[in-house]
Amino acid sequence: MMLRQSLINKIIYYCFLVLIFILPVNAFSVVKDKIKGPIIITSESLIAENSSNTATFEGSVIARTRDLTIYADRMVVQYNKESGDVKQINAYGSVKLVKEDRIITSKEATYFADEEKVIFTGEPRAVQKENVVTGKKMTYFMNEDRFIVENSKVFITKGKE
Repeated sequence: MMLRQSLINKIIYYCFLVLIFILPVNAFSVVKDKIKGPIIITSESLIAENSSNTATFEGSVIARTRDLTIYADRMVVQYNKESGDVKQINAYGSVKLVKEDRIITSKEATYFADEEKVIFTGEPRAVQKENVVTGKKMTYFMNEDRFIVENSKVFITKGKE
């Protein structure tokens, strides 16, 4: 019984640590500004590995802020041991980022905190209203609100007059 309570306390402790490390992150943001408000991540399971400074969220992962939602089958967060700052986030399987009327989907996405960029791979597709951009690889530079799309195909629908 004591062993089980100890295990439950450790899980709660690791979840708390992971949330502390993730709160200041602006991962996968589609705005120039930092993410506003807390980030709430839900998943079917969480594995925190202090030895490798990673936290792995698996199963129906949803990361929400006030103005942004990210969905994936799995997210791996790498953080700096001393500062707790997030260095990189890898999202795998049915990745979907939703921000206002912009939706970006792909099979995988990687956020690089130092460079403030997100790379979407595996049939990336960006949709905003009626307009669609697809390609082999999409790189989003968050500070500049700029995309580079390799092998792009763009479908632009004329607005109603």
